Amino acid sequence: MTSRYPLVLLGLVLTLVTQLRGDVSTGAAHDVEMTLNRFHASASAADGGAYFSLFAPEGVFIGTDAGERWTVEEFKAFAAPYFSKGLGWTYVPRNRHVQLSPQGDVAWFDEILDSQSYGVCRGSGVLRKVGTQWLICQYHLTIPIPNDLAKAVVKLIREDVPGK
Repeated sequence: MTSRYPLVLLGLVLTLVTQLRGDVSTGAAHDVEMTLNRFHASASAADGGAYFSLFAPEGVFIGTDAGERWTVEEFKAFAAPYFSKGLGWTYVPRNRHVQLSPQGDVAWFDEILDSQSYGVCRGSGVLRKVGTQWLICQYHLTIPIPNDLAKAVVKLIREDVPGK
């Protein structure tokens, strides 16, 4: 009978550790979501300081145009004239999925966004934890194209390509 006690104790400890890890993961996912919410809110408020503070130094922003791959410094330069005039961009998250690496220091996400200018959009990307802060390493904004419209949209894009 005494030989079962260490097994029961081990089972209780493993259950507790699993529950604590679940809480940590849930807390980390929540922290990632809060970072993304601040990211969108600061863009909408044209608060460049807050917006760009959420990027990792090596961060990139990939826009909807095929030529848009901006380093943080390039994107700051692009956004500065807009933000300085109080002009931001508003994307309202409707649905978001966040996943964490087993170590809990890297997260990736995808989200559906609503934009008054562009309608339904998708954001996806990667964040890494630096100290206690989650920073955006990559944010990729796309405009999802319904499958039924894809060929027509591709045709329009091909017609618009210079040098053809």
